[in-house]
Amino acid sequence: MVYEVQDVERKVLTILKILRNSKEPIGARVIARQLVDHGVGLTERAVRYHLKLMDVRGLTQLVGRDGRLITAQGIAELDSALVRDKVGLAFSKIELLAYRTNFNFETRSGPIPVNISFFKKNEFKKALDVMKPVFKAKLCVSDLVALAKEGERLGNVIVPEGQVGLATVCSIVINGTLLKAGVPMGSRFGGLLQMENGQPFRFVELIHYAGSSLDPSVVFIKAKMTSVAETAKYGNGRILANFREIPALCRQLTENVVGKLKSADLGGVLVIGDTSEPVCETAVELNRIGMVLLGGLNPVAAATEAGIEVENRAMSAVMEYRDLIKVWDL
Repeated sequence: MVYEVQDVERKVLTILKILRNSKEPIGARVIARQLVDHGVGLTERAVRYHLKLMDVRGLTQLVGRDGRLITAQGIAELDSALVRDKVGLAFSKIELLAYRTNFNFETRSGPIPVNISFFKKNEFKKALDVMKPVFKAKLCVSDLVALAKEGERLGNVIVPEGQVGLATVCSIVINGTLLKAGVPMGSRFGGLLQMENGQPFRFVELIHYAGSSLDPSVVFIKAKMTSVAETAKYGNGRILANFREIPALCRQLTENVVGKLKSADLGGVLVIGDTSEPVCETAVELNRIGMVLLGGLNPVAAATEAGIEVENRAMSAVMEYRDLIKVWDL
């Protein structure tokens, strides 16, 4: 009985998340489709049933014939969701986005994962000037980006009023592409990587995905613990990076896939270690190989270092590869 109650609450919270991300009222049919992306399988009829109960609780409001909006009480409920339900959220988001990644090397098309950052309109030009040296130094996954004005969408995320949205390629593109190639990649943690003379030295801070409700990169950016701009200029400093592991037997296939991604301007692999050997002073499990991936939000971290206000939604969406442009063309 307790399990059933918890299961219902998780479904309610997921529906609230979908409504919160929608600028307009949406109905049961649209919600049912989007629930699939969150790993929840509900029929349109079942969604309608839950929505009626949520109306009674004051979490949602009926608009028109079938549309719903989240209420202030619904937002409060979502924000105060049980912490234990949030633990491991970062890990589950990685798995979900990896599954939704479907990049085709031959046609240079398909959905890839992105981080989305919001800047005030009057500060974006300054932010872009700060970020471009980081892109040029290749301290991120790719120099491919997408830009959207207020009210427009980046993936399924709507840009708030008075802001500009910037999508940067997320390192999960490596996870997703390797997954489709048959390589199981283990995501262990996000961290701060110390760079010396342009080379990776060691991780100085770590946050394990399985025990976190927040994306580690966002945490480090908000805490102002990075020195990305300095690293781009002098080769020394602390940048955002992620630690992954693959089976040792998959090394050759992994290197082939990474090479193909690089030819499509999708990089981000900083180090591929040796079997069972530590990477950047970080232990690796037996018969596995450690990999260090650059954080996709490193350019945005540099903007924050410059005192520019940024709101980040890491690992928040997928976008069609063909819809991205070079940052130099902005």
